Amino acid sequence: MSPTVIVASIIAFVAGGAIFGAVMFFVGIAHRKKQAESAIGSAEREAERIVEDAKKEADNQKKIALVEAKDEIHKSRSDLEKEIKERRNEISRQERRIQQKEENLDRKTDSIEKKDDLLQKKIKQADEKLEEAEKIKKSQMEILERISQFTMDQAKDHLLSMLENELTHEKALKIQSFEQQLKDECEEKARNLISLAISKCSADQVSESAVSVVPLPNDEMKGRIIGREGRNIRTLETLTGVDLIIDDTPEAITLSCFDQARREVARIALEKLIADGRIHPSRIEEMVEKAKREVEHIIKQEGDRAVLETNVHGLNHELVRLLGRLHYRTSYRQNVLNHSIEVAHLAGIMASELGVDANLARRAGLLHDIGKALSYEIEGSHVQIGVDVCRKYKESPDVIHAVEAHHGDVEIRTVVAALVQAADAISAARPGARSENYENYIKRLEKLEEICTSYDGVEKSYAIQAGREVRIMVYPDKINDEKMVIVARDIAKRIEDEMDYPGQIKVNIIRESRAVEYAK
Repeated sequence: MSPTVIVASIIAFVAGGAIFGAVMFFVGIAHRKKQAESAIGSAEREAERIVEDAKKEADNQKKIALVEAKDEIHKSRSDLEKEIKERRNEISRQERRIQQKEENLDRKTDSIEKKDDLLQKKIKQADEKLEEAEKIKKSQMEILERISQFTMDQAKDHLLSMLENELTHEKALKIQSFEQQLKDECEEKARNLISLAISKCSADQVSESAVSVVPLPNDEMKGRIIGREGRNIRTLETLTGVDLIIDDTPEAITLSCFDQARREVARIALEKLIADGRIHPSRIEEMVEKAKREVEHIIKQEGDRAVLETNVHGLNHELVRLLGRLHYRTSYRQNVLNHSIEVAHLAGIMASELGVDANLARRAGLLHDIGKALSYEIEGSHVQIGVDVCRKYKESPDVIHAVEAHHGDVEIRTVVAALVQAADAISAARPGARSENYENYIKRLEKLEEICTSYDGVEKSYAIQAGREVRIMVYPDKINDEKMVIVARDIAKRIEDEMDYPGQIKVNIIRESRAVEYAK
């Protein structure tokens, strides 16, 4: 076979294969297209079926919902009709009850009207009978007046006069007899009670002193306490109002002041300064403040001690604090707190013997001089101050009356008040309990300070040197240097006019301005 024929045969074979492949490709495309069209038609039919089923299901659900809604509406309507029916029945019952009450009220009104008419008739009959009785009485009295030759008023006065004379005589005899009997019995019983109370309440009497002595470790400490140009001692005296006496007494400094609380503050502060060793004005101020707090603590402790010793409970805490302040208060050199405790014991013992409330008597005895705790600060007698304080803290009327009557300012109305007055006199009358000269001295110093503090612009005033000098601290913004001279002269003139005193009194006015700043 020639090569040309072979090539032609190969070309023909290749061409035939290509044609056959093309024919088969188009046949496959047509087949796949037919399958796709068939699948699309099937999907459309399925979709239509699903839509139809969904519509049917929706119609069914709608019908079910409508049925349920109708049932619910029907049920609600039935319930509402039932409730309306019940309310109507209830209203009907209430209307029937109201109607019955109105009928009963009408019947009662008719009955009351009938009874009122009957009562009016009876009242009228009673008035007629009373008038008839008055006429009979009047006619009988006229007959009696003609027989006795006395009018009714004259006969009444005559009978009363005779009866009064007889009763007056008998009453006078009985009263005289009872008074004598009571006087004898009361005097004997009172002597026994007082003797018993005194024997059961024996207490030592200690006269309070006006000075305190502070020991020093050595005499060099005196110079440190005085300070440069006396600034330390001047600061201490100004802050405490106490006079420091530094003399030749070895290793001791004397503190002089009539106010024991001030003297105690100065003593504690000075002891702290000596122990600390640092003595300068700012340190002195700090120690004085600490000493004041310590004294306040002691005051509270003393108040608690007085309450425990007398077995008096339920006192207001402010009253207890005021009782503690009496620890630093004297009356004729007698410690007022100890005196009050003693009066409480005496009154309680006598009350127990008489069968009176002993707790009330002790309470009144403990509080009878409470006004003396404030007599330095409030004008008026300690009796009136004590009454006001007891009323402020809601004490009982019996306690207030006992406080008010313990010096005879008002008439005694209760047994407890009488017992407190007697116990106060017993405690004050003990030998050595009081010293009148010391009390007069205290009153003179108090009067001196009162005159000084009464001037406008005065901050504090302290009587020192046993009343021979008064130191007055003034507000620098109210009194200037020129006015200080005038105020000092006015105070000195008033002291000369209103007071009696030995020797002379130095009026010393102190005006101090301070500027304080801190470097940070």
